[in-house]
Amino acid sequence: MFNNPKLIAALALTGAVAIWGIVDTQGLAAFANELVTIQFTSRAWFIMLTVSFMLFVCLGLALSKYGNVKLGDDRDEPEFSTISWLTMLFAAGMGVGLLYWGTAEPLTHYSLIAEYEDARKAASTALFVTNFHWGLHAWAIYGLTGLVIAYFGFRRGCPSLVGAPIVYALGQNRITSAVAWVCDLLAIAAIAIGVGGSIAMGVFQVKEGVDALFSLSGTGLGLTLAIFVVLCLAYALPLVVDLSKGMAVLSNTAMAVAGGLLIFVLLAGPTHFLMGGVLQSIADYAGNVLQQGFRTYTFMDERIGGWFQAWTLNYMVWWLAWAPFVGVFIARISRGRTIREFIVGVIFVPTGFSILWFGVFGGIGIFGVLNTDQPIMELVRDNVSAVAFFVLQGLPLSSLTIAAVVIAAFLFIVTSVVSAAFVLGMFSTGGDLNPSARVKLSWGVVLGALGLVMILSGSIDAVKSIIALGALPFVFIVMLLVVCFLKVLRHEKVSTK
Repeated sequence: MFNNPKLIAALALTGAVAIWGIVDTQGLAAFANELVTIQFTSRAWFIMLTVSFMLFVCLGLALSKYGNVKLGDDRDEPEFSTISWLTMLFAAGMGVGLLYWGTAEPLTHYSLIAEYEDARKAASTALFVTNFHWGLHAWAIYGLTGLVIAYFGFRRGCPSLVGAPIVYALGQNRITSAVAWVCDLLAIAAIAIGVGGSIAMGVFQVKEGVDALFSLSGTGLGLTLAIFVVLCLAYALPLVVDLSKGMAVLSNTAMAVAGGLLIFVLLAGPTHFLMGGVLQSIADYAGNVLQQGFRTYTFMDERIGGWFQAWTLNYMVWWLAWAPFVGVFIARISRGRTIREFIVGVIFVPTGFSILWFGVFGGIGIFGVLNTDQPIMELVRDNVSAVAFFVLQGLPLSSLTIAAVVIAAFLFIVTSVVSAAFVLGMFSTGGDLNPSARVKLSWGVVLGALGLVMILSGSIDAVKSIIALGALPFVFIVMLLVVCFLKVLRHEKVSTK
């Protein structure tokens, strides 16, 4: 373990960020915010162009003859059932975020948009923007990164590393080897920092859920840290068991709880309003998603420009931060599937579920704003982590549904940490598909430390800035990977039947 230079360098880099954050949390947050603002101001166009390009590449591949190419040998069959495959990739990719932002994000956008548009039009726009942040573009980032890794790993016999396609496509020499090594290191940093932020969001939400469930107040940092400790103990066990045993069970359980919660809210809430909103969201999204991918709000006022940076750009680099992690994890569980099957499963199925999720949870929040005098918007401004629980308290069986959110959020955090530690173990051991328990546990400790940094910052805005800081270098790396992939793929001899 300690004879591996990449592992030592990766642990040192991420460990240094964690120590800096623990010693001077606000200093790290301020540094990240300043640097990210500079980059967002000068590179907004490039970030949006990159993510839109990735989506169009995915669509083109799915419709082309290359869609028939298998990720692996032509005789390989999928390792996991389609249901387990979809739940694992979804739980690893977005599970925690959907629970956290399901109601809060549409209402946050609504609070700004309502100042420029009619209230009901603003509600529709707020849902569209939320769906854009969590839809095709986000999953295209994950999907294309995972597709590249899976293709080179299973079809071309390369190590499951971000840098491997560079060496394979451009030839191995000192320059390409050095570039690949640096790409792997930066991918590790992006993964670790991104997952640390998700740990913080999940812990914040679980804490608010426990407060709501037991009618607690003034628990503050004490309860937050107690939940964090329990979380660390919970994800330690899955790190020492086989991936297929640990992740499939956790992911299926978490998605079952989330799916049951979704159905309950849909039936117990104003069903006609929610389903009407979902249908309207599908129409708005289908009609505007492609052009939204090229919007930079250059000619809008500073307030809208600031919102664009704080939300859309932050989300795009957030998905880029997770792309090496989720991409490699998806690749690991996708052997034996065709490129077309991979793209449909990874991009379109989760997008459809996300639209339904935000249509229901965002819709019920918007219903409360438009048709009741509940102080929902005040809570959105003051404590975004508690918004979902406030809405659930207005429905029957609130104790049960709040408990379900707490359980699902906790399980989603565990699955994210377990899968991230697995991928980090792969990256830092030369692409080993089954890294040792010691290596995974080492990364579990680092991820926990980074999560603690984000928790101590006490601010979701600070968490988002720190994640963006870790992800920015990967904007350039992912484009290089796509070029290498297309260069090699065009030599595939495939049947058009």
